[in-house]
Amino acid sequence: MPSAGYILASLTTILVITFALRALPFAALEPLRASPYIAFLGRYMPVGIMLILVVYTLRTVPLGSGWHGLPEALALAVTVGVHLWRRNALLSIVAGTGTYVVLVNTLLTTSL
Repeated sequence: MPSAGYILASLTTILVITFALRALPFAALEPLRASPYIAFLGRYMPVGIMLILVVYTLRTVPLGSGWHGLPEALALAVTVGVHLWRRNALLSIVAGTGTYVVLVNTLLTTSL
């Protein structure tokens, strides 16, 4: 059985390392708050990420015939419209996703 000193030293080491790892992000972020580069990234990176996600999602949409591509286009229009109206990303995504699900389940099942 390990001695009490060994257990105490181990627990102290664990405590110090855990505290340091949890405090490190706060210490590292403080100098970055005044950085113009970080402000630029905070402003434009979400838009860039959303654009990449939209292109990635729509890259395989078949536009050949019938209703193909219509649910995606309408859901995208609803998402953009709701976002321009309310400026709420969560509401926009939920509205666009809901529109897409409803259209896919109604248009594609009725056209078969």
